[in-house]
Amino acid sequence: MTLPISYNIRNLFVRWKVTLLAIFGIGLVVIVFVVLLSMASGFRFALRATGSPQNAIVTQQGSTSELTSAFTTEQATMIAVDSRVARAKDGTPLASPEMVVIANAPRRSDGIATNVTVRGVTPKAFEVRNNINIVEGRNFRAGLYEIIVGKRIQERMRGLEVGSKMRVMKRDFEIVGAFTAEGSSFESEIWGDLDAMGPAFNRAGGQNSLTIRLADPKALDRFNADIKANPQFQLEMKQERRYYEDQAGPTAAALLGLAIFVSVVMGIGAVFGAMNTMYAIVAARTREIGTLRALGFSRFSILFAFVLEAIFLALTGGLLGCLLAFTMNGVVAGAGGPNFSEMAFAFHITSRDILNGLIFAVTMGIIGGLLPAFRAAKLPITSALREA
Repeated sequence: MTLPISYNIRNLFVRWKVTLLAIFGIGLVVIVFVVLLSMASGFRFALRATGSPQNAIVTQQGSTSELTSAFTTEQATMIAVDSRVARAKDGTPLASPEMVVIANAPRRSDGIATNVTVRGVTPKAFEVRNNINIVEGRNFRAGLYEIIVGKRIQERMRGLEVGSKMRVMKRDFEIVGAFTAEGSSFESEIWGDLDAMGPAFNRAGGQNSLTIRLADPKALDRFNADIKANPQFQLEMKQERRYYEDQAGPTAAALLGLAIFVSVVMGIGAVFGAMNTMYAIVAARTREIGTLRALGFSRFSILFAFVLEAIFLALTGGLLGCLLAFTMNGVVAGAGGPNFSEMAFAFHITSRDILNGLIFAVTMGIIGGLLPAFRAAKLPITSALREA
């Protein structure tokens, strides 16, 4: 004979103080777990949103980032004029040679100097990438020491207000605008004119990467094979979105590892808390358990009933924790991103994070409720009925 589910729910309401204690304990662990998972998800999302599936990026073979890649303007031009590169309305190739350097800027929170990516681009960059929108001030003008800053890095760093000056590689640049890029990692960068930055940084005649718009994205593999086969190049091509997503690997893995470590440590405490709660429930219901056994309910029914109560507690705590975790959704944080510089990103709670949080909560409930449930199921009928 199986106990009705209404019996378990009624008992949770009868002992509501103990129930709330267990729910909040598990909910607290789930909040931390989901928020840390959302950090890893947000970091991946920011890099996954960087670039377009129609674009490809060319870098030096063996380079780990754009910062460690370099090749000549002649090599970039040979690739840009290939027929597989899309053309603008005026017939020019949609190809953007780009230079990357690192500058320092103090964080608003603590004033500590942090690496920031500075990217030198040509006007073609805004045609190849059509998600760059100037939201404050104006765009930089060609040939001048002017820069525009990503909105997120502007919010995290001091001295990046429009109208101020920033020193990069011993050269002062005027900040003339701020831009957004649909939440991508470009919002953590500073952009200026390639032709002005090259000579100023003693980097004229070359670039770190070349981003192109493909006429047919399906031609990427063949195009890449041809580039690799050319002994003049020592270059390789990847889909732009995949390239930046791969850059998220080490940092995202570290954030995920942190989420698991912290949550397991807190989860052990929550399991013991749930276990104590369930032991207290068993002790308070000893005579009730004996009565149920005398009425013909099997040991398995008693075991299942108490495990089910623990799962109810854990699932409710998990739902509460997930709901409260949403208050952190969209909060901007920073972590080490591509090119060894800080990347600002927003916490991004996904359906997968919520599912993992609920699974984690139920797992804590099962582990915490199993031993007390075994104790309840093993109580002898006669001694249970004699309990006061």
